[in-house]
Amino acid sequence: MTRRPTLKVLAALPALALVLAGCGDSDSSGSGGGPELVNDGQLTNCTGLPYKPFEYEEDGKVIGFDIDLVDLVAKELKVKQEVIDTPFDGIQSGADFNSGKCDISSAGMTITDKRKQNIDFSDPYFDATQALVAKKGSGIKDITGLSGKKLGVQNSTTGYDYANEKAKGAEIINFEDLGLMLNAVESGQVDAAINDNGVLYDWVKDKTDFEVVKEFDTGEQYGMGIRKGNKALMDVVNKVLADVKSSGDYDKIYEKWFGTKPAAG
Repeated sequence: MTRRPTLKVLAALPALALVLAGCGDSDSSGSGGGPELVNDGQLTNCTGLPYKPFEYEEDGKVIGFDIDLVDLVAKELKVKQEVIDTPFDGIQSGADFNSGKCDISSAGMTITDKRKQNIDFSDPYFDATQALVAKKGSGIKDITGLSGKKLGVQNSTTGYDYANEKAKGAEIINFEDLGLMLNAVESGQVDAAINDNGVLYDWVKDKTDFEVVKEFDTGEQYGMGIRKGNKALMDVVNKVLADVKSSGDYDKIYEKWFGTKPAAG
């Protein structure tokens, strides 16, 4: 998910107003044996905007499903979350972690073996799959029927990889971010586009002339990215994810952003 090349630092919303039974006190900013953070008093989260409803900007604030979860990690560490909007390549390559730009990345990022070579991943926190979006009445039903048509993809994503493998005969048009790709679908610059199902279903809620025409069982899971070997921070992240799931608060956050509780199992 390559993003705009300009680096932006944005303030995230305050931590959720939920009382989280599993998120207790701990040391912060490396003091008292806690994880060392790149900036004292804050947990710096590298992500890419827009990727609604996982992370996007509204009224000058960054909000979303991922942002709420990282707020819980920040609360556990007794610090504030700070969000950096940065190109996705720097995240998945590990460069942003190795240069000290960020502590964590929550960016709707699928766990893959290739990415594991560069960064460590938290336990999975979201199930996803690829999906195809097109204008209603277009006759487009599947990625295999796009020969001679234009298919929008987002650079460096698993959708990009899937399209290049499966969309035989289609002209694949690459976009830097999700917003540009979806604008191309709406304007007719491309006939269809592929991306993760969560963001496409969110988009068609407002764009009622369009529909998700097909999902593909790619079995993907999102994880939070962390610098390789940063076990102290990884332990905190995984603890928070486990606690919020066992307490039932994960379901509340999920329903807040997706309008339904996650599927059982």
